[in-house]
Amino acid sequence: MAWTRRYDEAEPQRVNRWLAQNGVCSRREAEALIAQGLVSIDGARVDDVGRKIESGQTLVLADAGESQLQASLSVVLNKPIGVVSSQPEGRQIPAARLLTAAALWGEAAGIPGKTQSLAPLGRLDQDSRGLLILSEDGVLAKAIIGPASELDKEYLVTAIGQITREKLAKLRFGLSLDGRQLKRARVDAIGGQRLRFVLNEGRNRQIRRMCELVDLGVADLVRIRIGPLDLGDLPEGRWRVLTADERAALLKAPATG
Repeated sequence: MAWTRRYDEAEPQRVNRWLAQNGVCSRREAEALIAQGLVSIDGARVDDVGRKIESGQTLVLADAGESQLQASLSVVLNKPIGVVSSQPEGRQIPAARLLTAAALWGEAAGIPGKTQSLAPLGRLDQDSRGLLILSEDGVLAKAIIGPASELDKEYLVTAIGQITREKLAKLRFGLSLDGRQLKRARVDAIGGQRLRFVLNEGRNRQIRRMCELVDLGVADLVRIRIGPLDLGDLPEGRWRVLTADERAALLKAPATG
């Protein structure tokens, strides 16, 4: 069904910007859709990429436009320990190798082939597990790992060593890696040796190195959320297709710039 929405804001707004704010697509993608005649306002085709929509008007994105936006494959994987998200070395197993018919959770139009380049959108090292997005969608990649992205990531960590208030305070703010101060993090003790980390950056092996700086080890590390996307009940080692609504929510999330 074509994407349809009424514009109710007081001030007129450029169509490409409004579509981007609603998480439908990027501004550049919106301009391409307009150029192809796939966007209409109150039944009239939009031909000007600078066109503004006014309060009370209804915008429709044709089915062909939605299909075009969803053509790039993105998948959600619950990565197990021992699998690498980045380029494998030697006998390492790359995450993309887990995207088989047997490991599919739910339905998919097809199984990713060897010709598809599904890149990991965010690091998750070999010794860690949990939520990993693999995608050939450049717009989605920019939203998740681009320099302007503000998507936070949530992790559950089982720590080794004594957890104190002082250590938690340092983990939240004040540590530096590679000569650069880390951004503020949300770090909470949630019982026993378990900690919850919420980060707005993704430095290499960041949580493990942060823990080392306060004399803590890491027995287990699992990522459970990226922005509005939760790992949910996806079993370990299984994968599913990222839905159109999930893509829209990730694109709609705040970004700087």
